[in-house]
Amino acid sequence: MSYEDPLQEDDLQGLLAWIDKIPLSRKKKNLTRDFSDGLLVAEICKHYFPRLVEVHNYISANSVSQKLNNWGTLNRKVLSKLHFTVPADIMQKIAECTPGIVEVFLLGLQRKINDATMKHGYTPESRPYYNARTGSEKSHSANTESAPGTLQLQTDYAVKNPIPLANLDLGGLDSQTRLILEEKEQALLASQETVQILQVKIRRLEHLLHLKDLRIQDMEQRITRYDSVSTIQSNPHHRQ
Repeated sequence: MSYEDPLQEDDLQGLLAWIDKIPLSRKKKNLTRDFSDGLLVAEICKHYFPRLVEVHNYISANSVSQKLNNWGTLNRKVLSKLHFTVPADIMQKIAECTPGIVEVFLLGLQRKINDATMKHGYTPESRPYYNARTGSEKSHSANTESAPGTLQLQTDYAVKNPIPLANLDLGGLDSQTRLILEEKEQALLASQETVQILQVKIRRLEHLLHLKDLRIQDMEQRITRYDSVSTIQSNPHHRQ
């Protein structure tokens, strides 16, 4: 795949139609700008492979440095598993909103996703999906028991939402076994509490990073205005 060649009109229209079908967290207005920070790319990947992507690792960014951080994480944790890593120079161009680059990348990503889902036997009706707008995960299949990956989803739900021991009939177990189970239950509850605390901290850090990005953007705008004023003042034609 060459990033130097612009997409054909048919390929571009097909790509736009494909993206429009995916519920992203923000509306698509300009591909070059909207996908430059990698966040929507992460959401696309999570839409098709919910277990592959942790969206909280990616934040909406304005600075090129934070955009590159997002793309670096995408490369390591997601795209590498799809055998579709992005070269450093292409990441730089996408982060800098170079026209025509991200469209080529997205078309390649679309093809990789299609290949990967077909390889795992998913069909459009049975594949588990993630909705970035609602933060929910579900299968489009009416019969979820026959959908590929459904058993894994059910297992994950059972692990995250265990039945309390008090609701189980443990009369057939000896006292030592019941004691071990109770200890395991307490350890599990403690672990879940730790996870909740960490999730709160993550959300807090994400908020702080967002504020930092806003601050950086404000400083960049001030520097730009200052440079413009300095240029005008240094021009003898503008002196009084």
